[in-house]
Amino acid sequence: MFIQTEATPNPATLKFLPGRVVLPEGTYDFRTRADAGVSPLAERLFDVPGVAAVFFGHDFVTVTKDDTDWQHMKPAILGVIMEQFMSGQPVMAAGQVEDIEEGEFFDEGAEETVNTIKELLETRVRPAVAQDGGDITFKGFKEGIVYLSMRGACAGCPSSTATLQHGIQNLLRHFVPEVEEVRPI
Repeated sequence: MFIQTEATPNPATLKFLPGRVVLPEGTYDFRTRADAGVSPLAERLFDVPGVAAVFFGHDFVTVTKDDTDWQHMKPAILGVIMEQFMSGQPVMAAGQVEDIEEGEFFDEGAEETVNTIKELLETRVRPAVAQDGGDITFKGFKEGIVYLSMRGACAGCPSSTATLQHGIQNLLRHFVPEVEEVRPI
């Protein structure tokens, strides 16, 4: 089994591509060891010294580190991922396939605007962000401000503010005049 490794814009995060489906649907973000109880793979990755967060996408795993050097962590992470997929065991515990986030919020009567924002995020933003090992999801729209949840490699990335302010905000403002600003939540 060959696992590709890619750098992300976040220097504390690496993206691992096992060449197999990690999650058939959705994404899952493990910000702490306590969150990892629903996934044998995430639990084993948190056993690697220096692992601070784990994120699963459709066909990738991103790992965020503390101040430990990647050269000490990468072989152990590759070993854990390889063992997981070679064993044939599920990545998630039975019944745990989706990372449920809290509900969305938006102004009454803004349903059409929200649907346009979500469509733009789904078709233009999320695929690009997934290339970098992360995910951005819609959380809310109130008084002209779009609130987004940044996960995986995006969470804590030094360039995420620029991505939000210049990339996503400009895109949404261009297509949706009601959008004045974009903020992380």
